[in-house]
Amino acid sequence: MTDLPNDPDSDPSQPLFRVTEAARAAGVASSTLRLWETQGLIAPQRRASGQRLYTAADVARLQRIAYLRREAGLNPAAIRATLEGDDSDTAPPKMANEPLGAALRQLRQGRGETLDTVAQAVGSSPSALSTIERTGLGVSFKVLADLAQYYGTTVSHLSGQESAGQTVVRAGAARVWPMPVEGVRVEVLAEGQRQMDCHRFILAPGAASEGGYGHDGEEFITVIEGRLRITLDGDEMHELGPGDSIYFESRRPHAWANAADGRTVLVWVNTPPSF
Repeated sequence: MTDLPNDPDSDPSQPLFRVTEAARAAGVASSTLRLWETQGLIAPQRRASGQRLYTAADVARLQRIAYLRREAGLNPAAIRATLEGDDSDTAPPKMANEPLGAALRQLRQGRGETLDTVAQAVGSSPSALSTIERTGLGVSFKVLADLAQYYGTTVSHLSGQESAGQTVVRAGAARVWPMPVEGVRVEVLAEGQRQMDCHRFILAPGAASEGGYGHDGEEFITVIEGRLRITLDGDEMHELGPGDSIYFESRRPHAWANAADGRTVLVWVNTPPSF
């Protein structure tokens, strides 16, 4: 798939997306985007031919609208009001994460592989991989983990941020990963080159890995708030509440989902740093 030429009246450095690409990134049908436009929720650019074009900021807004409609059950008027004064920390709007997309594109091109080849290997679609390479948006947590494993790296490394490795991480000052997955916030609790990956996951209602994935190592999870449903090997299911914990080998395919009506907060530790 080739990139769209930018609209003459727009910033030439800003990627633009067709309605089908924007809809895919938001997880809705193209017709839904047109409906939201009539409801005043989104106002894409238009070419002289009438073709709709969406910026990365538009895509972030669409993902937020989809979340508010699907998970919060808000009507168009309530969604407009929420977007105007949204200060929620459970599902912040996702902005373009171009460093992640660039890192994935560099890894693929360095191996001389096509989008079709990688998509077939990780069970995704070429169009979805094209979108994430351009914007760092629009994939599930499972696909992100599978891409990291395919390229022989880790999700942590793909976050694209190096740290000095301070000993103490103060409350409220943890570095946040630029995650491409809606409703998932990952905070780094231990910086630098360590023998463990230590993260705080904050999951919005409905957030899920959307499939199982595995990698080297072992991992430990303890739930601080809410409820987590985790499935091992495709059929061993556990639901964890506050104070519950689980320890398992990372090679076992594991899928997870927020099982609470509100947000779920957990501490997730991997050793060695293979996540």
